[in-house]
Amino acid sequence: MKAVILLSGGLDSSTILYQAKADGCECYSMSFDYQQRHRRELNSAVLVAQNAGVVQHQVVNFDLRLWGGSALTDDAIALPEARSLDEMSQNIPITYVPARNTIFLSFALAYAEAIAAERVYIGVNALDYSGYPDCRPDYIQAMQEVFRLGTKQGREGEPIQIIAPLIELKKTEIIQLGNQLGVPWELTWSCYAGGDVACGVCDSCRLRLAAFTELGLQDPLPYA
Repeated sequence: MKAVILLSGGLDSSTILYQAKADGCECYSMSFDYQQRHRRELNSAVLVAQNAGVVQHQVVNFDLRLWGGSALTDDAIALPEARSLDEMSQNIPITYVPARNTIFLSFALAYAEAIAAERVYIGVNALDYSGYPDCRPDYIQAMQEVFRLGTKQGREGEPIQIIAPLIELKKTEIIQLGNQLGVPWELTWSCYAGGDVACGVCDSCRLRLAAFTELGLQDPLPYA
């Protein structure tokens, strides 16, 4: 069974790659250089893909800085820092990139149909404090219908399935799953700021650190 895995190089996407392997899939991973704030996570994606032994890893290039709208695509917008988990949960943060998962899933769908894959794996999580609108179950359900209606495979009764195994897991549960699957956390990257070491204060770092701490585990990444 062939599967396309959306692999950013972060904690969640690396976990779903190893889940796809555990599910017996022949894995084809796909990352995106959309001129985001840094490329550090893309380097991790390459390393994780190599470690997992994927059949092919692709990096798709396009530019979302053309219209910005996010702290990840506009350097003039400051990254939120040192926020509590309660603060993170109040509103959709400025790190949300407009329609990003719709764009990513569209590329993954085209790739999957071209290689006759049966599945597309995506590491969205609805319980994450970020609360992005394109990481929720109703969104994934709607995109599944797009996959059915917008492809030859779908119209012929064999739609490509969107697999989102982390969508209702807590971050601690994702780390526990990753430990069971053998995810190499030291190769992953979650920090929004990039740099040689993770900043430790952006929302993504704080969520990751809080989960490792809650589990009584040491995150193998170095922090500033």
